[in-house]
Amino acid sequence: MTNAREPTSLPLQFIGVDMAQQVFEWALHGVPGTHTVANNDEGFETLLETLKSLRVGLIVMEATGGLERRLAGFLLRHDLPVAVVNPRAAREFARSMGHLAKTDAIDAVALAHLAQTLAAKADQAGVAFCPPTAEVEQLQLMMTRRAQLISMRTAEKNRLVSAGRVLHRSVTTVLKTLDKEIARLERDIDAHLEQHFKEQARRFQAVKGLGPITCAAMLAFMPELGTVSSARVAKLAGLAPLNRDSGKERGKRHIWGGRSAVRSALYMATLSAMRFNPVIKTFHNRLIAAGKPKKVALTACSHKMLRILNAMARTGQPWNETLHAIAP
Repeated sequence: MTNAREPTSLPLQFIGVDMAQQVFEWALHGVPGTHTVANNDEGFETLLETLKSLRVGLIVMEATGGLERRLAGFLLRHDLPVAVVNPRAAREFARSMGHLAKTDAIDAVALAHLAQTLAAKADQAGVAFCPPTAEVEQLQLMMTRRAQLISMRTAEKNRLVSAGRVLHRSVTTVLKTLDKEIARLERDIDAHLEQHFKEQARRFQAVKGLGPITCAAMLAFMPELGTVSSARVAKLAGLAPLNRDSGKERGKRHIWGGRSAVRSALYMATLSAMRFNPVIKTFHNRLIAAGKPKKVALTACSHKMLRILNAMARTGQPWNETLHAIAP
């Protein structure tokens, strides 16, 4: 993708952006030095003015806890190509290029080099950043907040064990407050699903093992469902078995990376589905009978569940026990 405002005779330029709360650092691949700009609307406009004179091949930034979203959205609205990459992948790429130290400037330079590499990929699947819709982003925020409150409640429950009589009242009061806030937030999530994702949520909840919270997690953190292949969606979730072969050696395949929020939601749903969902239960029993370790069987069941949900989202068809029983 190129900047349509500039003549195509200009060489492609690749930009790396390292985000922070107050500022961001950006660099052009092959050009010494970096530039520090305020992380606000004025800083965005400053960067845009510079990019107007360039033919931009790709802009790469790391996923930084949401700090990257405003700038990524701003650049996309101005028809500039953006990729948001996993920080771990970006760090490993930087090390492979000899950047052993880590500073904002070094990261920006490494990300600019990564931008050139990604733009040269023959398969461009998953390179360009697709911002979530406003409805998906709101659902992500609510689900993230729920996870924070659940974590706080777990910590308070652990403290209750050793709180003693002096602190027992304080901890129980906080627990009651957290219970109320979690319940209120879950009602808001249900209302949001009913308003914006009614049909999709109802289809998913018809699958035995999937409850409203699991459905909300899938819709929030896997918005690509139904738009990508089953192999691609498994990689995005970190549920695709990856080879570890070298020469004649054939290592065990392992899952790696991906979106932990999706895997966690599917893990809990799969535990239930292995008991109550005939398709997943039969599949699990077959794997165990074939001698597969329980953990491997559980991961395979989660993988199958995700592929089924992806197919349902793609076709718009409801749960079909007969059809999904024969699916791989």
